[in-house]
Amino acid sequence: MRKDYLAFFVSLFLSRLADQILLFIVPLVVFQATQSAAWAGMAFFVESLPRFLAFPICGALCDRFSPVRILHISQIYRVLLCVLAVILFIVFGGIAWLVVLSALCGVLTTQGVMAREVLMPRVFHHYSYTKTLSYSQIADQTGMVLGPLVAALMLEVWAWHWVVLCVAGVFLLADASMLLWQRLSRITIETFAQDQGAWLQPFRIAIGHIRTTPELRKVITLAVGVNLIVGVTAATSAAMVIGSFNADKNTYAGLQAAGAVATIAILLLLARVTISLKVLGGVSYIMIAAGGLVCAISPNLAGYVLGFLLIVGFDKMFNVYMRSIRQRVIPPQDFGKTVGVITLLNNLSQPAAGLLVALLAVPLGTQQVILMLAILSAALGTGAHWWLGRAIRRTAT
Repeated sequence: MRKDYLAFFVSLFLSRLADQILLFIVPLVVFQATQSAAWAGMAFFVESLPRFLAFPICGALCDRFSPVRILHISQIYRVLLCVLAVILFIVFGGIAWLVVLSALCGVLTTQGVMAREVLMPRVFHHYSYTKTLSYSQIADQTGMVLGPLVAALMLEVWAWHWVVLCVAGVFLLADASMLLWQRLSRITIETFAQDQGAWLQPFRIAIGHIRTTPELRKVITLAVGVNLIVGVTAATSAAMVIGSFNADKNTYAGLQAAGAVATIAILLLLARVTISLKVLGGVSYIMIAAGGLVCAISPNLAGYVLGFLLIVGFDKMFNVYMRSIRQRVIPPQDFGKTVGVITLLNNLSQPAAGLLVALLAVPLGTQQVILMLAILSAALGTGAHWWLGRAIRRTAT
């Protein structure tokens, strides 16, 4: 791999690693301080909601301004916020600074994610977009897996505010790697003239593309179905493994590690083998839906593990399919704003799945809720294939 490309992916890995460390320590530190699972859950909600809501705005910014500049701002401001939070903690005390820090860093993380999404088709034009996405997902997934492990090790040695300072250092290294990429690549990123009118105009343009492009409506519908299963799996996996199947925490940790290994193996395969987008989307969706059904009906841990690995492993394959379709059909000048709105729509079903678990797990049972959402996901996939697929074929002719 070229040195400039390697620097780009190292920056992605370091940025994700630092972000995952923050995501991990906030609910843990809050729980340790309050001994309340409710407060820990509230802290996670406060730190994660801004990330979720910021996608449309950050996507519009990436179309209006240089995505390279936005990426640098994202990383440097996260360094400054980490240092500021530690200073405020030393002066005033309390853990609220940690929660506020993570919420603000979450918005900047979304800004960085959108900037890279806009950059990648322009930076890696020598490779197929599927291969580029596979490598980027490997870097991203590795950071996501190592983040909680590194955070847990550091918290064994240092108090949380020293961990936050280390996180600032990792963000700084991520930005240094981006600067190295710029120097090595010497690439000029094309910018597009944007309408400087009403601030709602970018969202109108994005919704217009979604409304008039059946392929975008199809991938959004499919993503909603996938995220229903991913969301219910994330919300119930600990309860299923430790509660329903009476396994210990080490088994649960091993399951998470196995999921990461399965994901990276599939992504490495995609980076080396050419697969059509139709096969990529169909196989990944069917496997995820099948994984949900297996988790729902499995009478033992072995069956649940199989279903879990199908969901986690093929989720990233579906992600490659979805992002490849978006890159192909969205005009480059509107890419950021449109992807921002699409990402918001895609992810609405994850918290919805969590809410359904909270409301229905006690009266119906956890596996019955998983089964219900797996059936709904299968229905969404079937509907998208038949009705929206027909609209796509009509548009093509």
